[in-house]
Amino acid sequence: MSTVRSVNLGAARPNPAKSGGAAGTVTTGIAKRPVDHPVPVRAPGPKGTGGSGLVGDHVGDRRHHGGDDQAVYAYAREDLDAWEDELGRALADGCFGENLTTAGIDVTGAVLGERWHVGDGGPVLEVSCPRIPCRTFSLHLGEERWVPRFTAARVPGAYLRVLEPGTVRAGAVVEVRDVPAHGVTVGTAFAAITTAPDLLPRLLDVPTWPLGERAEIERRAGGTWR
Repeated sequence: MSTVRSVNLGAARPNPAKSGGAAGTVTTGIAKRPVDHPVPVRAPGPKGTGGSGLVGDHVGDRRHHGGDDQAVYAYAREDLDAWEDELGRALADGCFGENLTTAGIDVTGAVLGERWHVGDGGPVLEVSCPRIPCRTFSLHLGEERWVPRFTAARVPGAYLRVLEPGTVRAGAVVEVRDVPAHGVTVGTAFAAITTAPDLLPRLLDVPTWPLGERAEIERRAGGTWR
């Protein structure tokens, strides 16, 4: 059975990647913690104005994070367990900045555009794109050369958009429906963007790819959206 193991929210904290000078006022919500109550989920609006899809979750850098195409971030507990073994340290739910820590879902193997129906009265979410690691993530986790290590592992977790609002809670069952025939997964998209540019043309077959990122993909892939 596929479930939401925990729902995680982040409060505003100083962003370690923006320390010093006026930039020191920039905040981050990457340090998320599980909550023991239901959380409303809704489409937050366009990137730059909209924050997280989870009410009560802080997004500091709205230029690069949050908004409709990055409304919810999911990471598999199984992948956190694998990182625990590699890093030799405990990794709590939410420590990668994920809103939903899942169990029984191959998040990296999720097909872009597939839909997750989350619990009774819960939201309908659509897998939109992979998470790309940044300096804030590296400094938050405190691991040496974390961005290249995370990139090489190709286990990025998935951003999801909110198609239908609802309320999410720990233990909610996740039903995967409407899996697109193109077969392009979160893992394939992540590899294409980061270390395997020969895969970029495959993204041109994904009709749900975020509109704001299509021009750059077309430029790099040397083609147009199909």
